[in-house]
Amino acid sequence: MTTSEDIKIDEPTANSKVEVSKNEKDDEISLIDLVAVLLKHRFLIIITTLVAAFAVVIYSVVSLKLPPEKSYLPNTYKPKATMIIMNNDSGGSSIASMLSSSGLGSLAGLAGVSTGGSSNSALATYLLKSDSFLDSITDKFGLIEKWEIEKAPRTTTRDTLKKMIDVSYEGSTGVFTVSCEDTDPQFACEIVDFCVEKLEQKFLELGLDKNILEKKNLEENIDLTKNKIIELENEIRKLELRVSDVYSSSSVEAISLQTNLLKLELESQKSIYTQLKTQLELLKINLATEKPLFQILERASIPDQKSGPSRGKLCIIVTFAAFFVSVFLAFLLNAIGNIKKDEEAMKKLSVGRRVKKSGK
Repeated sequence: MTTSEDIKIDEPTANSKVEVSKNEKDDEISLIDLVAVLLKHRFLIIITTLVAAFAVVIYSVVSLKLPPEKSYLPNTYKPKATMIIMNNDSGGSSIASMLSSSGLGSLAGLAGVSTGGSSNSALATYLLKSDSFLDSITDKFGLIEKWEIEKAPRTTTRDTLKKMIDVSYEGSTGVFTVSCEDTDPQFACEIVDFCVEKLEQKFLELGLDKNILEKKNLEENIDLTKNKIIELENEIRKLELRVSDVYSSSSVEAISLQTNLLKLELESQKSIYTQLKTQLELLKINLATEKPLFQILERASIPDQKSGPSRGKLCIIVTFAAFFVSVFLAFLLNAIGNIKKDEEAMKKLSVGRRVKKSGK
């Protein structure tokens, strides 16, 4: 049977406590040590930062002095045009918005009502980024020859135009913006104007704005009817002149009959013209009271101020980056120096090298 005297419990001695506290102090990194490292390598930090700042300033100045086609950091310009593109507001979309705002979007989906809303702005964005639209820009301005593209010309020009052309839509106001960024401000402005005109034409072709389409059809029909009236009046006038030159009674009766038929046709065309004119005026009143689906607010103008790049911001970023890199390099050099002074660490490294050589 063991007694309490036989059992020995190791208790921490004062010396062990002192050793533990020393190790903890050695492992701690004090602020004074950090400042000492920075002061020790201050010339490295200052010189690296100044050299990087000077280099990026020279880089920016040279890029500014070179012509745009030769500069590695040329000025870019970004003209823009604004339009109003109204999304469809039907009964279904109103119900959908009510269900969505009440948190019953899933119920609207089960009912077959879309909560996303009709999006003519999304359609405009899709059209501007579509291959056919981009190809029309390429063909209009001869971009393949202008940019001297040989490999995959269509795909390359599409990708380049997608990076140049930017679109944005503000739902609260319905304002749709198209912009293009390029080193040539006039060329960028021409592309924006072409995009706006092409987009307006595409919306008309799709017949999304029924009032505009109806107005266009009425104006075409009115022109056709007007031309028909003028044509009939000229024919009637010619027949009336022929009567004086004809001596046969049968010929006179035939010409009179034909003249009467033309007069009836003329009255009919005049009646149609009056009705069409009335419909057009009523439609104009309706258009004046309703918001148009697509309306150009402001066309692009040639900008006189660059949109990028921000050379000042580039200089600041590079300078701060060089400063932090130099600080990191200072601590790295200090750590390497401490390892070289540590005999145990050097022994471990030498043993590691020997093991590596023997393994080979």
